[in-house]
Amino acid sequence: MNKCMERLYNGILKENPTFVLMLGMCPTLAVTTSAMNGIGMGLSTTVVLALSNLLISMLRNVIPDRVRVPSFIVVVASFVTMVQFLVQGFVPSLYDSLGIYIPLIVVNCIILGRAESYASKNPPLPSLFDGIGMGLGFTCSITIIGAFREFIGAGQVLGHQVLPIADMASGTPGYVPVTIFVLAPGAFFVLGSLTAVINAINNHKKAQGKKVKAAQGCGACPSKDSCPSANSAEGCSGEAKAAKAPKTEAPKAEGTTETEKKVEE
Repeated sequence: MNKCMERLYNGILKENPTFVLMLGMCPTLAVTTSAMNGIGMGLSTTVVLALSNLLISMLRNVIPDRVRVPSFIVVVASFVTMVQFLVQGFVPSLYDSLGIYIPLIVVNCIILGRAESYASKNPPLPSLFDGIGMGLGFTCSITIIGAFREFIGAGQVLGHQVLPIADMASGTPGYVPVTIFVLAPGAFFVLGSLTAVINAINNHKKAQGKKVKAAQGCGACPSKDSCPSANSAEGCSGEAKAAKAPKTEAPKAEGTTETEKKVEE
């Protein structure tokens, strides 16, 4: 159970897919014009992440290695189709707002990345919690971005008018919305600003000598420089040990060669 809680914490804070890993940028920048859109997209992605991680983990010993990625895509696409029909049937207004980005969950790099790097190598229960943690981290991130954009760009939060809008015609004072924040450039401004704040907080903790937990994976691996998998989507798969094996055997080979030369002489 501790491992499951660790996976939740890992996805929400330690390896947040948006602010730490910088994954899923397409829906992050496109649909976060409001906090409600962020919640809808995030929860849809969370459901697909959790269920696909669970099923892929259960089938990890059955799926042939050569066709694992196409198999992952089939599994993810099946769950995305279910979620799309549910959203379209029960929340049509959200479906209209998100549009094409719901079907595009199929190719979201967060989902395929977790399936390849974690679910396909670990038991079902931790894989399920890994999907939930990553999904909740993604949901929190894009909801916060959407809330900032909605508040600054329209004076609203979750569709409710928080700041009275100024009326230039009647001379009524009030808030003048910065409309660029509900447009495409505003997504880059908010994402960059929030990422900078998070990095500044982490750097401040390090300067005070506080321990900042590093992300797991190749970034924290001491063998990352020599690991042939360090820059791949698969992550460390033990190939570094295989790559190091010939180096330990090399001196023996050289010693044998010198002995053979002495015998010949």
